Amino acid sequence: MSAPATGRGGTVPAATAAAVSAPGRPLSSAVVVLSTVVAVISLGVGALLAVAGAAGYAAGAWVSPEPLSPGLIGAAMVGVAPGLLTLGRAGTWEEVRSLYLPLVVVMVGLSAVTLLNAGSLRVAVGGPLFLVLFSLGWVPVVGALALASVGCLAAQYRGPAAGPSRTGPVPVPVPAWSRPLLAVLGSGWLGIGAGLLLLPGFWSAFVPWTVNRADAQGLGVWALSLGVGVLASLAEDDLGRSRPALRAVPAVAVACGLLLAVRASDVAWGSGGALSLLALLGGLLVTGATGQLLLARAGREGTGRAAPGKPRGEAGPDA
Repeated sequence: MSAPATGRGGTVPAATAAAVSAPGRPLSSAVVVLSTVVAVISLGVGALLAVAGAAGYAAGAWVSPEPLSPGLIGAAMVGVAPGLLTLGRAGTWEEVRSLYLPLVVVMVGLSAVTLLNAGSLRVAVGGPLFLVLFSLGWVPVVGALALASVGCLAAQYRGPAAGPSRTGPVPVPVPAWSRPLLAVLGSGWLGIGAGLLLLPGFWSAFVPWTVNRADAQGLGVWALSLGVGVLASLAEDDLGRSRPALRAVPAVAVACGLLLAVRASDVAWGSGGALSLLALLGGLLVTGATGQLLLARAGREGTGRAAPGKPRGEAGPDA
């Protein structure tokens, strides 16, 4: 059991002292640069896919039987982009890994799906010139980003294991009552994603709209990444460290929910797959919103706490 630390202001609880002086692995600039690049590309490409899907056009890199699947992939890309753009504000790797690790899963997974379904690509089967050119550009860009994401991850772990002590906020643990719910939510996304990716012929029957092999695997990659993100945040057990992920997951849920609402006629709402999808998207929305509310409340309590022995609002000797 650690002893309390002592400073000029008196005795500091052990938990607070650990938080103030806790070292972290310095965040690699390569991770920040790559995350920013992916965010910018995701905003442009994702908006194109989502808007086209909402309008009834399947504008993906491969041939899709319905516009909803590429549209949802685009909506997820748009939703995660704002969270990726905030990674540069972090000082340590521990503060971003719950969002960066799912990014690696998405880039590597989409690259693998593209190669496995090369025969379904627009550049291989033909079609409108714009979609053929889009498909032609998708292959090298996704492949390059997949390699870069893995390379940046390796570079991150080749760096020093811990940086100098830094001043930081007291950790905000995940509430005990929410841990079983987060475990179920993360496992649900993880299981569905793995099933669609590895056994698309079987699991695609549970998707409440028409999909082909490439659609099922592409959706599976995103479901897998969401599961990794939720479970990684649970493992961190610190809402402050999971802040970027907490920004991303509700945005993904809202973007996908809006597209589903626009294309509601394409979905078999009476099926178990549709109900499960709504429950999982609702879980993402509630998780992100609740986490951010708890963080905001912890921040208000931290700033409103008076110095030891002083009434609230009175400045200390060093003010």
